Amino acid sequence: MSEAASTHVALAKSTRNSATAPVTTDGNLLPSLAPLLHAWLPRQRWFAGKGRPVTGFSLVSATEMLPLDGTAGPGLLHLLVRVEQPAQQTRPADDCYQLLLGARTSLPPLLAGALIGRVERGPLAGRAVYDALHDPRLADLLLERFRRPGSLGSLRFERTAAIPAGLTPRVLDAEQSNSSLVYGDAYILKIFRRVFPGTNPDLELPLALSGEGCERVPAPVAWFEVPGPEPLTLGVLQPFLHGARDGWQLALGALAAGRDFLTEARALGRATAEVHTALAAALPTPALRGTQTRQLVAEMTRRLEAAAQAVPALVPYVPGLRAAFEAVTDLGVRGSGWAQQRVHGDLHLGQTLRSADGFWSLIDFEGEPARPLPERRMPAPPVRDVAGMLRSFDYAARSHRPWNPEWAARCRAAYCEGYAQASGSDPRCEPELLRAHETDKAVYEVLYEARHRPDWLPVPMAAIQRLAQSAAA
Repeated sequence: MSEAASTHVALAKSTRNSATAPVTTDGNLLPSLAPLLHAWLPRQRWFAGKGRPVTGFSLVSATEMLPLDGTAGPGLLHLLVRVEQPAQQTRPADDCYQLLLGARTSLPPLLAGALIGRVERGPLAGRAVYDALHDPRLADLLLERFRRPGSLGSLRFERTAAIPAGLTPRVLDAEQSNSSLVYGDAYILKIFRRVFPGTNPDLELPLALSGEGCERVPAPVAWFEVPGPEPLTLGVLQPFLHGARDGWQLALGALAAGRDFLTEARALGRATAEVHTALAAALPTPALRGTQTRQLVAEMTRRLEAAAQAVPALVPYVPGLRAAFEAVTDLGVRGSGWAQQRVHGDLHLGQTLRSADGFWSLIDFEGEPARPLPERRMPAPPVRDVAGMLRSFDYAARSHRPWNPEWAARCRAAYCEGYAQASGSDPRCEPELLRAHETDKAVYEVLYEARHRPDWLPVPMAAIQRLAQSAAA
């Protein structure tokens, strides 16, 4: 029997017995993997704990998705592992990560780059362990699980529509905080590497938008999770927008060609407003006033002060930036209030896709990965998303030589015009609130660039100078 055939026979057996699928409970499993994970995890782009030592691991759950039955392979093991690290001011001590591990007695050359290491002891002794997403046979097994939903050990698979078989999988290399598989240019499966209690917004919000008939966001076809009062969302399968290009690359292309981006920016503003309108119809819209306004400003100020401690270049601008936040408090004291709702939370040009016919879609509703999940699921003023996109136009213009600030200003205006056309409300009519959110975003960018891309630090610092002067005036 071929390897592919034996894989599907084992899958069929475990599917028929999904309610009692084998779960690896051997207490030696994690200790035997720990030396390999110590070396492998910090090298992964999606590992959020870089710069802090790993002091230990604890096993949250382990499920054999394809039994490790002593054959040559492959076996597939699903793990949720809590990684123990020293706490920092803005980071918790421990994070929970999702690992999908393949196991074989002999690793084919095709999978050499996915190798984690060879286990010396424990239940996997003598086997090569590797990142299973790079194994087409095991990636195909994942899709098969969605085709036959139900429970498997601690995991539960759900779907909303039929899924065809025989779609060739490939790994996308572009993402950093998660991992993605594309199946035959028909579907994309996002695997959340760092998982939290509570439904992930990248499942919750697209499902809500689908219920409102909003076509600007690909509707989830299937997902899997660990069920419970606060489920752990593990992965989401959505239609793959084959042939679509992301807004960041389109904007850079326009800059390189010396042409404007106004038509695209205006259409993107309309698309954003349509998504906001649908989210407001689907989910609660509490008002922002009084205590909530003061809390919002306090959180922005706290983030500013923490960033200034980490990036000394921010210190001279702190008074002006704080004034941008306090202007919102002043309006709140005088009785002003604003609508809040669920928003994208991390909107920029790279989170948008434009099809060949000019139709814009918004993707990746997970929110800013560095923020705690409860914070990412909180309602916010819609101008938070608008501010993120305005900052993205500035980034695009700054990435081009020579810098073209007029190009960014025209795009920002066109985007707001398109938003106003679709929503009936121009975000520029709330200048204090918009400026506060743009300032908060620029502060976040300064901290990110200082830590990860120091050469890019002048981009958000130019915005910091502009925003501080504007608030002081």
